[in-house]
Amino acid sequence: MGIRRRAREIALQVLYQLDASQEKAKEVLDLYWENFEPSQKAREFCQRLVEGVGQNQGQIDRLIEENSDNWTLKRMAMVDRNILRLATFELLQCPDIPFKATLNEAIELAKKFGADDSGSFINGILDKIHSILMANGNDHQANPPLL
Repeated sequence: MGIRRRAREIALQVLYQLDASQEKAKEVLDLYWENFEPSQKAREFCQRLVEGVGQNQGQIDRLIEENSDNWTLKRMAMVDRNILRLATFELLQCPDIPFKATLNEAIELAKKFGADDSGSFINGILDKIHSILMANGNDHQANPPLL
């Protein structure tokens, strides 16, 4: 398993715990690190994701709800909601990650942790969010990072 895929799985588990318990991100991450030992790169990327979702959650949640026909965040399965938060953060704040990579990883998380229809549900919402971001000039594909 790749470093970023592992980091996304951990981030999803941490976000799920935060959603269920209202604990602080640092506490949940520290507990995870005490019990599991992912690579340093996976830890760093996971922390970037978890903290980024937390810092941008209002904007992320608005985007998700605005692009979810007939669904509020509260009605969504907690796994689906947090996969969407994770992927939406990547779309908004991670220009180093191509849209297709974010989409594919979100669908893989949905297949592993979600219900049978989670992948198509998440795919539809992320496609809409990506289209809106592109229309507003926030297209990471148009301006890939320089290496």
